[in-house]
Amino acid sequence: MKRASSVRVVGALAAAGALALTGGPASAAACGPKGPPAYTCTSGDVPSGTYAQLKVTGACKVAAGAKIRVLGSVRVAAGAEFDAQSAPSTITVGRNVIGAKGSLVGLGCQPTALTGNSAHPCTDQPDGHSTITVFGNVRATDAAAVLLNGTVIFGNVTLRGGGSQIPWAIKNNTIGGDLTAHGQKTDWLGVLFNTVGRSVRLTDIALSDPDPGAPGVYIVRNTIGWDLVCHGLTPGVSGGFVPGSVNVVGHTATGQCASLV
Repeated sequence: MKRASSVRVVGALAAAGALALTGGPASAAACGPKGPPAYTCTSGDVPSGTYAQLKVTGACKVAAGAKIRVLGSVRVAAGAEFDAQSAPSTITVGRNVIGAKGSLVGLGCQPTALTGNSAHPCTDQPDGHSTITVFGNVRATDAAAVLLNGTVIFGNVTLRGGGSQIPWAIKNNTIGGDLTAHGQKTDWLGVLFNTVGRSVRLTDIALSDPDPGAPGVYIVRNTIGWDLVCHGLTPGVSGGFVPGSVNVVGHTATGQCASLV
């Protein structure tokens, strides 16, 4: 039985080789249409287009009105900047957005007319807004700053370490999975007006905002499907300045955020 199987396998490989040599179906498949190319931005604008992958290695941004589709992932290299939060654009990412050490990852801008005082207006067109969808996850490790504004993320947002004098803002997003921020040492960080399908976990975050009245990490008016967990946030936490502006939590709020629901 083993010998018969071996003969069949060898025969199949020989037939495939013959087809390739004679220009048969194997050769025709090799000459079929190719997918879109990968794109690497070293500086300047990322042009509109469809790409297999997008890699950012320098200071890159998107122009107003750009339409960008990435079938795979967007990777922002160490020390690089991906500024998709200064101009209105349409960006679709099939997999993940990943930020490396010292990178800046900025996604989305929205006008005041759309979101009120939680807006992050587009610098180039204050009345415009972005439409950015990530079908995978957003991950950053030791980034200089992460800014997510009005972005739809089907997976998780996981931010570990990092920080700078640039404020971190996670606001007006729809996140299908978990939102986790851990170990940031930065000037300011706010988690505001998000809808999160699972849990929000904020741990060991130290802020250095020089404003003597700065109350700490802002955790304001989020709608959270599962749990809200806050531990080790210094100098503390704040539910914002509007009375009754609390978070809606499906299960439990624990730690420093127990009173913010």
